[in-house]
Amino acid sequence: MSEEVKTTAAAAAPRPQRPQGDRPQGDRPQRPQGDRPQGDRPRRPQGDRPQGDRAGAGGRFQRRRKFCKFCADTTISIDHKDPDMLRSFITERYKILPSRVTGTCAKHQRFLTTAIKRARILALLAFTPLHHD
Repeated sequence: MSEEVKTTAAAAAPRPQRPQGDRPQGDRPQRPQGDRPQGDRPRRPQGDRPQGDRAGAGGRFQRRRKFCKFCADTTISIDHKDPDMLRSFITERYKILPSRVTGTCAKHQRFLTTAIKRARILALLAFTPLHHD
């Protein structure tokens, strides 16, 4: 019976109201989208940048287009017995460079990979930097 008295007394007692202060109730007021403060940084007028030959060329230099060395010069052949030529396509850690770095086309990249692996098997190229010549 004492529990019933407590629950009815707690339900009957109204909650004290919190002070509302400056906080609005409900949804937030909408801010204008375009006028956001940028701090103490002065705004630069649009169109102030000098434009080069291409619109949107943001870099300081123009990057050369990569091309396949073997497609450009058909006299060069990929041979596993030529380790000096193959060394230009591996890193100092003896990893095969990807075609996005060297610019080699997919067909010649496959031939290069096969030639490098064959040269490693024949001990013309090292597998790792720990294998000395």
